[in-house]
Amino acid sequence: MATMNISLPDAMKAWVERQTDGQRYSNASDYVRDLIRRDQERRQAIATLQAAISEGVESGPAEPLDLEGLKSRMRQRHAAG
Repeated sequence: MATMNISLPDAMKAWVERQTDGQRYSNASDYVRDLIRRDQERRQAIATLQAAISEGVESGPAEPLDLEGLKSRMRQRHAAG
C-alpha cells in the first residue's frame, strides 16, 4: 500500500482524530480511505444518473403517461415473479 502525506488545518486534524476515537475507525488512514470510497461511490452514482438523464433527453419528445397501462404491466410482472 502506498503512503501519502497530507497537511490539514488544526481544526480538521482534530476532527479526524475525534473520528478515530470511537470504534468505527481504528486510525486516520481508515477514516480517509472510507471518505475516498464514499466519494468514489457518490461520483459513480452521479455519473450513472447523468447518463440516464442524457439518455432520456436524447430519446425524443415526451409522451403522455398511460397510467392504466403502467399499472397493468406492473401487475403482470408481480404475478410472473
